[in-house]
Amino acid sequence: MRVTREQMQANRIRILDAAGRLFREKGFEAVSVAEVMKAAGLTHGGFYGHFESKDDLIAQAIAHIFSGDPQGPEDLAGMLDAYLAPQHRDRVAQGCPTAALVADVRRQKPAARLAMTAGFKAQVDRIALAMAKTEPVQARRAAIGAWTSMVGALVLARTIDDAALSDEILRETRNWLRDATDSVREGDDALVASPARVRR
Repeated sequence: MRVTREQMQANRIRILDAAGRLFREKGFEAVSVAEVMKAAGLTHGGFYGHFESKDDLIAQAIAHIFSGDPQGPEDLAGMLDAYLAPQHRDRVAQGCPTAALVADVRRQKPAARLAMTAGFKAQVDRIALAMAKTEPVQARRAAIGAWTSMVGALVLARTIDDAALSDEILRETRNWLRDATDSVREGDDALVASPARVRR
């Protein structure tokens, strides 16, 4: 039976969705092509009709995850509340691809690293855009600081074996970033201070 172009596209999305979940949950090396196809409800033999290799799947899955990511809150407070939350920490397979995959991506092919880089840039731009009335250079600097802090806090909160400390990392990073970004918007460069100012 001939598969229509629409069905081929729907199957491709199913594969990318399944791969995105499995890669975030287990990492790239622990997931086989056969496992991805089974999770997508498709036969293993159909894989190469969509992707050249597992490396190709990895790169396209990363890009696919990020393409659906910006549907969350558009205001900075909402972003912090959603990202630095116990629910996000506990749902690795549905959560941030940067926090879940950043350590693995550096070992992958250039296409995967390029997809992660594009996702990183998009998140920084999104945070900078949310910092209304902030001078663009300061907004970008603050956005990079905020995003890297958010990712680092989530990675650490997922890693440590102390539930109370894990919750505290999320809560206090969220509170610190809210205070710091408020200060930037009000003209106090708390998040963008020079090293000399920080030492003083």
